[in-house]
Amino acid sequence: MEWTGQVYADTPTVSARAYIDASPERLWGYVSDIHLMPELSVELQDVEWLDGATGPRVGNRFRGRSTHHALGDWETVSTIVDCEQPRRFAWAVGDPGHPMSVWRFTLHPRDTGTVLEQWAQLGPAPSGLSAAIEAMPDKEQKIVFVRLREFETGIKSNLAAMKNLAEREK
Repeated sequence: MEWTGQVYADTPTVSARAYIDASPERLWGYVSDIHLMPELSVELQDVEWLDGATGPRVGNRFRGRSTHHALGDWETVSTIVDCEQPRRFAWAVGDPGHPMSVWRFTLHPRDTGTVLEQWAQLGPAPSGLSAAIEAMPDKEQKIVFVRLREFETGIKSNLAAMKNLAEREK
């Protein structure tokens, strides 16, 4: 990730990619399984489908419970905003029209495997990060930078874990 000096209101993004020796069809089960994410994440502790949903479909919602040493514990509701099997899976945290963040997996077939990309966007809606920015507005760029680095670390960890899971099952 390269820092571009963006602030929270600019909806900064971060992404990473990994080549995985597995087809997009096989990887789809990992990227679209919301229950796998708490097993991979340091922050996300638990998820559950809402409104009777049992799987990924645009408009389906799920609740997530998270924790962070500096931000505390919180709960959010996410809405699936893109779900094209086996190509894309994305969800917006909070109001899908004005989200706190957006997360997306994109699967690109390559040779006998897949380039799996995970992407995340902060904002534009306020989130737990907003309180820190309001308390220290002169440090907004640093606060956003640190949070994006945390996202990047989590994304790289997710990709490595999915690579390990998929390639081990081969």
